[in-house]
Amino acid sequence: MTTKKSIDRLVGEWVRPQIRSLSPYHVPEAEGLIKLDAMENPYTWPPKLREQWLRRLADAAVNRYPHPQATAVKQSLRTVMKIPEQAELLLGNGSDELIQMIAMTVGGPGRVVLSVDPGFVMYRMIAVFNGLEYIGVPLRPADFSLDIGALMSAVEQHRPAVIFLAYPNNPTGNLFSESELVQVIERAPGLVVIDEAYAPFTDASFLPRLGRYENLLVMRTVSKMGLAGLRLGLLAGPAEWLGEIDKTRLPYNINVLTQISAVFAFEHQALFDEQTRAIREERKGLYRRLVQINGLQIFPSQANFILLRVPPERATEIHLGLRERGVLVKNLHGAHPSLADCLRVTVGTPEENQSFLTALEALI
Repeated sequence: MTTKKSIDRLVGEWVRPQIRSLSPYHVPEAEGLIKLDAMENPYTWPPKLREQWLRRLADAAVNRYPHPQATAVKQSLRTVMKIPEQAELLLGNGSDELIQMIAMTVGGPGRVVLSVDPGFVMYRMIAVFNGLEYIGVPLRPADFSLDIGALMSAVEQHRPAVIFLAYPNNPTGNLFSESELVQVIERAPGLVVIDEAYAPFTDASFLPRLGRYENLLVMRTVSKMGLAGLRLGLLAGPAEWLGEIDKTRLPYNINVLTQISAVFAFEHQALFDEQTRAIREERKGLYRRLVQINGLQIFPSQANFILLRVPPERATEIHLGLRERGVLVKNLHGAHPSLADCLRVTVGTPEENQSFLTALEALI
């Protein structure tokens, strides 16, 4: 007879200890709340555009597999993101799948994935998924800049197969020094992946440098520009690298509805550019308002979110208080020592930002 004890014994015997030690990626319930926790574009499409999109989807051949290479999507991405002609493209079901494909490609006994902490949590998790060792080099706690000395020492010591660096960084929102990133690329023994998920909200990019370095790849996503529901990421770089990484891609990983929707959306890129400009302006205003609230430490951001530190030992209380007032933000207290007492708020619409500020001021 099957019992919980017997199932637990079997699970304990066969599930890798590294996996058992992990917690699943948690996405909180947000129904009925102002959702400012996940760095999403808060703006929807106008009704006329939605009607055109639905008419396009009506012709989708959902009984057939999608185009295996999503060629039309790639061509659209080359145009709207100004991908250098010499760079090859590889698409993923979001950036997460691309990170996983890279880790699978370069993985092996004794291989290391290196990044900085605090950084994007999926670098660490996917390294563990694939049996690689993860090394996180602490950022400088005062301003979350690179500790280039410590980083280069870690590169020399561990000789990582791949280094992931988010630019701007998540969850801190800052841009690392361009010259220091170049130093990392030039001295790294393996791949360096510059993750530009928040490219729409800054003017800095390593895309123009593709082709100058044999070990440089640039990763992007359409999630932050307003297409998070499509789950579409791209990797750009030398064909020699992408040809090998492509071998780990599951067949038909970009579904037919995503392919049709992405091509349609890129035909209306001006709308997303307008929304991005609005978010960047709101970020300025939100930052100005936050720095005027006594008791908070506000960190400058080049992304579509702002990191703030609340009074000591109050992060969880304020996070729950905001939720009770209808606003959901990200509580980062406990995620990393340098994020003690920190919350992260996505830049929303003017009305959403005002609701957040009103609730925060009441709690502070």
